[in-house]
This record gives sequence, C-alpha cells and structure tokens, in this order.
Amino acid sequence: MNNGRLKVAVIMGSDSDFPTLKGCIKILKDFGVEYKVMVCSAHRTPEKAAEIAKNAESEGFGVIIAAAGKAAHLPGVLAAYTPIPVIGVPIKASTLDGLDALLSIVQMPTGIPVATVAIDGADNAALLAIQILSVADNELRGKMKNYKEKLASKVDEKNLALQEILSMEGL
Repeated sequence: MNNGRLKVAVIMGSDSDFPTLKGCIKILKDFGVEYKVMVCSAHRTPEKAAEIAKNAESEGFGVIIAAAGKAAHLPGVLAAYTPIPVIGVPIKASTLDGLDALLSIVQMPTGIPVATVAIDGADNAALLAIQILSVADNELRGKMKNYKEKLASKVDEKNLALQEILSMEGL
C-alpha cells in the first residue's frame, strides 16, 4: 500500500466535475500517493460532508482536495470540520465561467483557511497536496524535485528550439 504515508481525499461536489479532476487523480497516482475519490455535496448531503471531514484525519488523510462549481461551498464546509489542509478547486460550471466558484472558495472567514488554485486548476491542486505531504516525506520530496527538474528541462529544450528558429529566419 502506502507504507504509512498519508493519503489524499479528492472530493467533488458533482460527478460532472470528474473530467476536470482526472489529471489531478493521475498525478497523485504517478507520484505513488494513495487517494480516495468521492462525490459529496455541501448542499445536498451536508451531514455526509461533515462526517467525511471529521473522520479524515483518523482515516489517514493528510490533505483534502475539494472541487466545486457555482456557489462552491464544499471546500469551506470541509475545512470547517477538519484540522487538515483543504485545497479548493473552483470549477467552471456556470455562466460566470467559474468566477463565482473562485470567489466563493477564496473568501473564507478568518480561522477557516482554504488554499485555492486556479479555476479548473485540479492538476496544481494535486501538486500542492504532494508538496504539503512532502514536508514529512522525503521520498515524495525527492519525486517533486525530479518533477520540477523535468519541467525546467522542457523549458530549456523549448528555448533551444526557439533559438534555432530565430537563427534560421535571421531574426
């Protein structure tokens, strides 16, 4: 399994959020982080949301990723019931292009913090969760360092390719 490593809960307000979260789930899997994915609505199943959050720590979760659109109360509701970090993913799900969800998630009252990524930024939520867990997990920290080195190498490769094009075009 995960050798005692903390897990990540990935909770979406609706199954329609799943396509946005697929990349997030794949990143967690690629890094070897155990996760549990579920649907839970802050408005339609508030008791279930409270139960999930209250039990998260005892069930071995170190971070919760919560995705929601429109009013997007799920991340805040979960954060109200747990001491572990919650990362909110605002979903572009309405005529306001996700701005409503973004504002709902970032405007949390003092004492109930929710880290927030970009609208539909689920991949970054996974990476942030991994970075949070890596504070106490050297193996994960090493994987994150390697990941960032690969990102930098890709940028260097793109720069070299651009320099070739510029040279060939006499620019």
